[in-house]
Amino acid sequence: MGFFSTVFGFLGFGVGVSSGLVIGYYLFVYFQPSDVKDPVVRRLVEHDSKNLRGLLPEIPFWVKNPDYDRMDWLNRFIEVMWPYLDKAICRTAKNIATPIIAEQIPKYKIESVEFETLTLGSLPPTFQGMKVYLTEEKELIMEPFLKWAGNPNITVAVKAYGLKATIQVVDLQIFAQPRITLKPLVPSFPCFANIFVSLMEKPYVDFGLKLFGADLMSIPGLYRFVQELIKDQVANMYLWPKTLDVQILDPTKAMQKPVGILHVKVLRASKLRKKDLLGGADPYVKLKITESKAPSKKTAVKHKNLNPEWNEEFSMVVKDPETQALELLVYDWEQVYSSNTKFKMLLLVFLRVTQVFLSIQVGKHDKMGMNVVPLKELPPDEAKVMTLDLLKNMDPNDGQNDKMRGQIEVELTYKPFKEEDMPHNTENTGEVQKAPEGTPSGGGLLVVTVHEAQDVEGKHHTNPYVRINFKGEERKTKQVKKSRDPRWEEEFSFTLEEPPTKERMHVEVCSTSSRIGLLHPKETLGYIDIGLADVVANKRINEKFHLIDSKNGRLQIELQWRTS
Repeated sequence: MGFFSTVFGFLGFGVGVSSGLVIGYYLFVYFQPSDVKDPVVRRLVEHDSKNLRGLLPEIPFWVKNPDYDRMDWLNRFIEVMWPYLDKAICRTAKNIATPIIAEQIPKYKIESVEFETLTLGSLPPTFQGMKVYLTEEKELIMEPFLKWAGNPNITVAVKAYGLKATIQVVDLQIFAQPRITLKPLVPSFPCFANIFVSLMEKPYVDFGLKLFGADLMSIPGLYRFVQELIKDQVANMYLWPKTLDVQILDPTKAMQKPVGILHVKVLRASKLRKKDLLGGADPYVKLKITESKAPSKKTAVKHKNLNPEWNEEFSMVVKDPETQALELLVYDWEQVYSSNTKFKMLLLVFLRVTQVFLSIQVGKHDKMGMNVVPLKELPPDEAKVMTLDLLKNMDPNDGQNDKMRGQIEVELTYKPFKEEDMPHNTENTGEVQKAPEGTPSGGGLLVVTVHEAQDVEGKHHTNPYVRINFKGEERKTKQVKKSRDPRWEEEFSFTLEEPPTKERMHVEVCSTSSRIGLLHPKETLGYIDIGLADVVANKRINEKFHLIDSKNGRLQIELQWRTS
């Protein structure tokens, strides 16, 4: 009797479970509620406080935080490019991971680990907003807020002890707020040398993990353990201020360091061609190192002289003697007439009419000739006197170069740095270098770097340049035409006998008209007076000053006090 009770009990259990499943399925499928309505879309202002609190986590960052900018354009770009980005990212990740896996699996007696499928799915990540920090250093700091609820299919086959196990990652969700810093900014594409990535808070990571088709994350307690483990491990490695450093360019190559000094002594010129209507010329020489952003050097003007003597010396920084060259250009100086008096105004009108009929350039410095000396032709540490024929240009096929334009005589000495004198860490903008040899022992070198200006505007024209007046010396940057936000990145230096603790530097942003006109030829866009006591005390300042007599204009200047 006990045997039959057991058999009937198993039969009853099987019939009961089967019947329950069939009846439950029937009730679930065929008795769906018929009064389900489409959701009503309402504006945020129409919701009460309770509903808003529930919606708050889904509101984009740029709505909740005014410091974050909308990134719809970037999300649209990623959406269109995602099929191609998916393949490129997966191929790169596979190429990076394969050698790492091959190196690690022998430690665990695993035969092989292979990607059977690797795709990030059809749903791209989205940026909920981005915050950009403006600093006075050569860097760019961005903080995007990233959300990715993707449908990737990552299947990894692991073989060990003759058995094969397949692990699949699905339904990945990542919410993260990284800080991305690009620095230092350099004048070589892609214009930054390193990428530094940090996480501003612990990321939210959620995913499904299948083994032999079964979801391991459904095991009680495992899901929370794995999630917290990933958060802690990632946070330990990359939570700010810790960073992931990725080098893009070699900073020493991107920001070439000086390797030597070229000493140039402009001696004289002879047999120059007449340029003026009255048969004279006012020559001067302009010197420039090719492939260099340093400002040009100029000699004095020798008035009414076709055989001038200068005997002026200049020093120029050399970064690559194999490719750089010294460019010598001889110009005929022309007076740029002002409009201070009625007589000068009438004279300028007369010259303008003469220019129209006789095609004479008024107020423009005419080029009398030029030549180029490749630096690789100069023996190191040896003075070399050269007499060069002046040419119209450096085109060997130009027949006009056969005309006699005169000669120029110069003395050139290239002095390469010794290893111990080579400047180091030039990419570190915060480090103050020592003054060069020959600087007065009680004084030093005041280095002024004019970086950029913002929101400068003239009443009649905005072609800004910066004029620096200090201890009777005047320096100027190049002119940037039609720009309210010009960038110069030009450097000037002043050798001083003593620290300028009681001195002030006058810096003025000016604009000149791009056309020859009588009205409003020049105007001031703002100025600042900088006390140099802080520069001497701190060795370096890099600030953005508000311009006096300007509505919103700002000027960023860096000053360094270098001593030997």
